[in-house]
Amino acid sequence: MKSNKLLNLLGLSFLVIALSAATNFVINKDRSGNDSFGFAESQVPASYANFKNAARAGDTDFTVAAELTVNAVVHVKVKSQVMQSRGFGGDPFFEYFFGPQLRQQPQEPQLREGAGSGVIISSDGYIVTNNHVIDNSKEIEVVLNDKRTYTAEVVGADPNTDIALLKIDEKNLPIVIFGNSDSLKVGEWVLAVGNPFNLNSTVTAGIVSAKARNINILNAAMRIESFIQTDAAVNPGNSGGALVNTRGELIGINTAIASQTGSYAGYSFAVPSSIVQKVVSDIRQYGVVQRAVLGVSLREIDVALAKDKNLKTLNGAYVESVSEGSAAEKAGVKKGDVITNVNGVAVKSVAELQEQVGRYRPGDKITIEIDRDNKTQKLKAELKNRQGGTEIVKYDFDLAVLGATFKELDNKTKEKFGIDYGVVVKTVSKGKLNEAGVKSGYIILKINNIKVANEKDIETAMKSVMDNTDQNKVLWITGIYPDGKTAYFAIDMTN
Repeated sequence: MKSNKLLNLLGLSFLVIALSAATNFVINKDRSGNDSFGFAESQVPASYANFKNAARAGDTDFTVAAELTVNAVVHVKVKSQVMQSRGFGGDPFFEYFFGPQLRQQPQEPQLREGAGSGVIISSDGYIVTNNHVIDNSKEIEVVLNDKRTYTAEVVGADPNTDIALLKIDEKNLPIVIFGNSDSLKVGEWVLAVGNPFNLNSTVTAGIVSAKARNINILNAAMRIESFIQTDAAVNPGNSGGALVNTRGELIGINTAIASQTGSYAGYSFAVPSSIVQKVVSDIRQYGVVQRAVLGVSLREIDVALAKDKNLKTLNGAYVESVSEGSAAEKAGVKKGDVITNVNGVAVKSVAELQEQVGRYRPGDKITIEIDRDNKTQKLKAELKNRQGGTEIVKYDFDLAVLGATFKELDNKTKEKFGIDYGVVVKTVSKGKLNEAGVKSGYIILKINNIKVANEKDIETAMKSVMDNTDQNKVLWITGIYPDGKTAYFAIDMTN
């Protein structure tokens, strides 16, 4: 398993588990009238047209949905290499210029194999899966339901939604068409199609148990968790597989389960197709997801908060703070407001608000409704990117990719080493610093020969690397440990 977190559900302790073994389209139109993945409506497979009236939402005959989808759900087999970069220990030439270094024992690369599922969404070989299925992959093999095998390349991936887009070199493939997850209702029948336990083409049925579930499983700074919860049986290996309605339309990508044992125990979670479609469309068109930011810190509303703040509603997202210069501030949002609606869509929770804003791009203008002093107001906001502008971005990164927390160097440590700059690595978890062998307590002094004194300096250094047109996008980090040993690390930002 590649992602485990504790979740309390119905008074019991469960593990939320990413569904990897080691770890579509009623066409939705964009503003130009074209579908968001580049297909004309006439290209909807004939099989869907033939079955158009054969199954309606609520029907309990699942044969149509199974027939429409089973051949377009694939087995994704992944090989990844776990190896650590240990700087340049033992290199006398490097030490001559940069001084003594922390020496670490070399380790042999370890090969790890995993498996998940994927959904073919275009006849020319584009496949959606989970980011955690292909994360850190070196080789990806896709096996179709008819046993044909292909090598796949990663077109792009988004840790914030746990969605990735793959491509294989083939034409005339069966596809699953996208349905509208917004119209999905609690109690509606759904099917999960995937490859649990390496068992090809497994179909299970259940109902939608809830929508807009936030289960705190994604480890990303801009995460969007608004999962569809179902009781369709899914297990390790189902990650990246299809959640479809009785018409055979893709309404979610299966991602996680709640379990005490690691196997299915009654609850599963899927990324809604509304989010999936936006992410894969951005990746294909721009190379990265265009992340729209409102610029507020939010809190769920419960009875205690409502009483404390004299709120008349328990629905919506409570604004704890507003970022300076943000889209929200310019729109007039204030601390203490409750955001209840985005472009005519009611939002009852933080997860629902994040899902709605996540559908837009920087520069898009939206109308938000707020409750202030128990009076409703409508405000206009122009969304921004994470850098504070409205233009389309060429790359999407945040400090979360490093997998660490940081703090500025205190005066005592500065005096000890005779320096006036530096950033301390406070904690290290899953991410690029951990992969490189960086330990907590390490003091980053320079990145690519640029002095760093705070997190903003680290972001600036990362930006300069990502703006580099060269193929090699590497962070060369110079620093020391509290015992005075110097250590150098090379962080590859291209994978």
